[in-house]
Amino acid sequence: MMDNPSMAAARRVLVVDDSRVVRKIARGMLETAGFAVDEAGDGAEALNRLRACPVDAVLLDWNMPVMNGIECLRGLRAEFGDNNPVVILCTTENDPGFIVSAIEAGAQEYIMKPFDEAILLGKFAQLGLLGACA
Repeated sequence: MMDNPSMAAARRVLVVDDSRVVRKIARGMLETAGFAVDEAGDGAEALNRLRACPVDAVLLDWNMPVMNGIECLRGLRAEFGDNNPVVILCTTENDPGFIVSAIEAGAQEYIMKPFDEAILLGKFAQLGLLGACA
């Protein structure tokens, strides 16, 4: 299996959300687009997974128990650098101040819940992550 070029080219994404349903839906959308997907239920679990297996992108929920998305993002940037992995913060918060906070903390993009496949994959395409998967 490791010699399969399509498997080697798959971009890796970590979906971080405390809702199993949201993780499952996002995972399905991303896997259908050719991404290899892993999941985490909170920010602390996400950082542990990233230490064990780096990814190309993180879809990161804002509101979670244990460690929220902004805390996770700040920790991720402190540990892994400013641009890698790409982070798309995902939340129900629509206040412009939240968006500014997310970008200042190091997110490259921001999407609102609920999202659909076109919105999610559109953000990945906008960030240059989608073309290599198809």
